[in-house]
Amino acid sequence: MTAPSTYGLSTQARNLQWLLTDLVEEVPGLLSVAVVSSDGLLLLSSDPGQADAERPGTKGPRGASADLATIVSGLGSLTVGAAHLMDGGGVKQTMVSMEHGSVFVMAISDGSLLGVHATPDCDMSVVAYHMALFVGRAGHVLTPEVRSELRQSMERNP
Repeated sequence: MTAPSTYGLSTQARNLQWLLTDLVEEVPGLLSVAVVSSDGLLLLSSDPGQADAERPGTKGPRGASADLATIVSGLGSLTVGAAHLMDGGGVKQTMVSMEHGSVFVMAISDGSLLGVHATPDCDMSVVAYHMALFVGRAGHVLTPEVRSELRQSMERNP
């Protein structure tokens, strides 16, 4: 798992790391997972598919988890803009299905986003369900103070 070191982190920040680890371990087919702040900065990430990179069909984003954070932030901005133009209200979830995988983005709180890159054969309903569980559990914990703590921790431990 690529995440801030747990040393010195608050209980809330460690709980978010645990929730992310649980998401990765519970859902088959995940290649990369990222929690991104409203300003596009990576707060937490995990690259479970990296160890299986030689297995066909398990290619993750081209670079580090920062790539997924960039994609998640961009998709989040695009869909919020589209929803605004269409008077659609808040965006709850975005899903992009590609030939070789899928990307899911779900709003957490205060503009923070959960992004998942999954294999093409993943069960989309299982991915969406577990993402919703994560969002429900993380939303109240991801306070401005915890976001700041996680951001600083990621900067110290890239």
